[in-house]
Amino acid sequence: MKRIVLGVQYDGAPWHGWQTQPSGGTVQDTLERALKRFALVDIATTCAGRTDAGVHALEQVVHFDTELHRDTFSWVRGVNTFLPPSIAVRWATEVAADGLDAFHARFSATARTYHYVLYNHPVRSPLLAGKAGWVFRPLDADRMQEAATLLIGTHDFSAFRAAECQAKSPVKTMHDIRVTRRGDLIIFTLTASAFLHHMVRNIVGSLIMIGNGNQPVEWLAGILAGKDRSRAAPTFMPDGLYLAKISYDEKWGLPQETGAAIPWL
Repeated sequence: MKRIVLGVQYDGAPWHGWQTQPSGGTVQDTLERALKRFALVDIATTCAGRTDAGVHALEQVVHFDTELHRDTFSWVRGVNTFLPPSIAVRWATEVAADGLDAFHARFSATARTYHYVLYNHPVRSPLLAGKAGWVFRPLDADRMQEAATLLIGTHDFSAFRAAECQAKSPVKTMHDIRVTRRGDLIIFTLTASAFLHHMVRNIVGSLIMIGNGNQPVEWLAGILAGKDRSRAAPTFMPDGLYLAKISYDEKWGLPQETGAAIPWL
């Protein structure tokens, strides 16, 4: 039995999230249909982290097991033949599949990184529809960065957790948050051990309330300590959210795209 790992990139706008649904209109459903057309057998996939409807992935990591013998790059060329323009397999590799040291797309991951791209301009841009969030009031990126540092470390992130979140624990380790302005675009980059459901969008929404002057910087520390979701900002729109990178031990030798950059930035 072989374990194949894929790096998958997708525009989430046309899809109802990653996870399979009866309607079949998800990224997982579409990828598995393409795998079946290429391999001529059913193939079930496991991803590193599920994404919601409208959320994009610069590099989702997926594994599956198969007894088929194919050249590694054939999984890229062959599967992409049956995928729509909004989804592409970027790379493929084979990893250990047996024993306690077997690779697992989700459980072998050591960290996850997300970008949130925000267009900060008085007038919306139709060219960025579905690709970036939008706030028309001026935002102070330095204030948002100052507040973001309050979230670094290991904390109970219940205040930023969706009610339907299925994670066993709200305690996560936030390794880094960076808020960078590039003209009218503000990019939030968050790296953590793992994320709760809607956690990034809820944090971004709260940082925006600080950036526009509605709340002081220290307000965020109180929100975090209070562990009360109702006190934080509403969940921000999914349009600008990108799963950027899943981190793994170098021993796996995954041919990941090191830049994980947003193509149009």
